[in-house]
Amino acid sequence: MALDRAVADYLRHIAIERGLSANTQAAYRRDLEGYLAWLGAHGVVEAPAVTAAHVSEYTASLRTPEGQPVRASSLARVLSSIRGLHRFLLDEQLVEVDVAREVRPPKLPGRLPKAITIDQVRALLETTDGDDLLAVRDKALLELLYATGARVSEAVGLNVDDVIDTDIVRLLGKGGKQRIVPLGSFARDAVDRYLVRVRPVFSGLGRSTPALFLGQRGARLSRQSAWLVLQRAAERAGLESHVSPHTLRHSFATHLLQGGADVRVVQELLGHSSVATTQLYTLVTVDNLRDVYTQSHPRARWTTGGAAPQA
Repeated sequence: MALDRAVADYLRHIAIERGLSANTQAAYRRDLEGYLAWLGAHGVVEAPAVTAAHVSEYTASLRTPEGQPVRASSLARVLSSIRGLHRFLLDEQLVEVDVAREVRPPKLPGRLPKAITIDQVRALLETTDGDDLLAVRDKALLELLYATGARVSEAVGLNVDDVIDTDIVRLLGKGGKQRIVPLGSFARDAVDRYLVRVRPVFSGLGRSTPALFLGQRGARLSRQSAWLVLQRAAERAGLESHVSPHTLRHSFATHLLQGGADVRVVQELLGHSSVATTQLYTLVTVDNLRDVYTQSHPRARWTTGGAAPQA
């Protein structure tokens, strides 16, 4: 089978059968287009003609390209796309061997999630206090993001019917997976106020839509608009560090763990398929515990040669 046709079949497979998001599909498409172009330049146009050496040479070319080297995270994603393609070819019996099976992505450094403090979250949310329509909507959006740990795509993708009994929200996550997350009292009150005072006004300015969060013209609020809402709030709160919708998600998880929540519960609330991903947040809380211990325990602060603390 021709490689371009095989790639088209694979992209159709990840869209229909695996249900990957549009953004993930676009990333796979870009990665595989580059891979096809490289193979074509080396005279390889049929799927069975690709060898393990081709895969290795291509990945080596990405590690040492002309100009700026490819980041490890980007290289890992490209390799994931290529390995997925060749695994698909083998599963469909279009080739006899998975030539990318032995290629391993680079080990990525374990990056700790960035979170802001509870006081900073409070300051951020207080910037949306007010009675005008946009302030009420923005308060509901930001309170919901922090109360549920939702991804911004999940929040703007909510419909009115996804708010259940006013204190539960149904989120649609990656791969079409649904999860139920409670709303705290602050978020519940903010969303209720928005639904009563603001959404009917915005809805009347556009076509009928089931979307929960609306823009001023009555259409579903976009991810970019939600990002701008948070950026403006962060600027008004005087937060110097970069704050994104994912920052609120990280803060949600970190603050839950600091409050004593079980990591498995946080995993379910975040919609992580693996607890290993959630356990990154435990490293943040361990650092916090270490700081508190160092500042509070007399034997932690008593250095060699110093005076012993008074009993």
